Amino acid sequence: MPSFDVVSELDMHEVTNAVDQATREVSNRFDFKGTKSRFEQKEEVITLYAEAEFQLNQLLDILEGKLIKRGVDIACMEKGDPESNVAEARQTITLRQGLESLEAKKLVKMVKDKKLKVQAAIQGDKVRITGKKRDDLQTAIALFREADFEMPLQYNNFRD
Repeated sequence: MPSFDVVSELDMHEVTNAVDQATREVSNRFDFKGTKSRFEQKEEVITLYAEAEFQLNQLLDILEGKLIKRGVDIACMEKGDPESNVAEARQTITLRQGLESLEAKKLVKMVKDKKLKVQAAIQGDKVRITGKKRDDLQTAIALFREADFEMPLQYNNFRD
């Protein structure tokens, strides 16, 4: 019986490469010369440091551009509020991955409401879609692509 998994994952290696490229660009840009603007990445949290809040916005634009070029969907970014004091301003960005239970339930409900000839089962942080025909699975993928989700979805582990 054909099946596939609906997941929301990030390639953390590409994220690290994008942060490195953004750091290199900031070090070369004229408007950031002499400032202490920088990026720090710890696992799935990226912290932006700058001297003022408007520079934080510029850093965020640079980072988003580099992430997009590396093929990372920026919809997974959860931006924290900028914090500023006399010396510097900083902002944390959390990269979310994995389907939360509410989103997984929303996917299952969507399949059941459309009465597709597939079954959806939640398995941890992914949803397994199973059907008798490959065409039914492709209909489910089309349904998910049309829907508006906060997280980017990927479809992997296809078995025929």
